[in-house]
Formats: sequence, C-alpha cells, structure tokens
Amino acid sequence: MQFVINAHDGKDAYERRMSVRAQHLENITKYNEAGHVICAGGMTDSEGKLIGSVLIMDFDSRDQLDEYLKSEPYIKVNVWEDIIVEPINVVIANAKK
Repeated sequence: MQFVINAHDGKDAYERRMSVRAQHLENITKYNEAGHVICAGGMTDSEGKLIGSVLIMDFDSRDQLDEYLKSEPYIKVNVWEDIIVEPINVVIANAKK
C-alpha cells in the first residue's frame, strides 16, 4: 500500500527540527534502503525555510507505516504538529533529482 504523508511543522518547531535533522535523515535513509520511500522532501516557506515534510511511502500495511511513524525523530520531538496520512496510488514516479 502506498501512502502520502503531509506533515506541517509547529510554529515554534524550527530549532527542534534542525537539532534532530541528522537523525531524521539517517532514519529515512534506512527506510529508503529497505524500499519503503517512493519520494520525500521538505516543504519550505517563501524564504526557503523548512516548514514541513511530504513523503510518499510504500508498506504492506498501515500498521507498518505506523511503526515507521513511531520511529520518526520529527514526531518524537514534536516537530511535526499537523500530520495527514492518506492512501495514494502512485502512477508516475520520476527518479530525477
């Protein structure tokens, strides 16, 4: 099953985000290497400051996705305040960077 995660940071979360960003990237890399990440990136404001994340991930079940979310550093330190998870059917995934 594929899921899109739209996670907006809390208004005062920037410093917390930056303090655990390396752990977040290490964790998401682990999931990417296991084949669960289709696409991931940070949302930015008009000045380029990170304000959230969008991830498209593939898991066998919602329970597996929830296990990922439990491991996510941005959740553990309350960076992501508003998280919306929805099933998605990815039709085209462009691998360009």
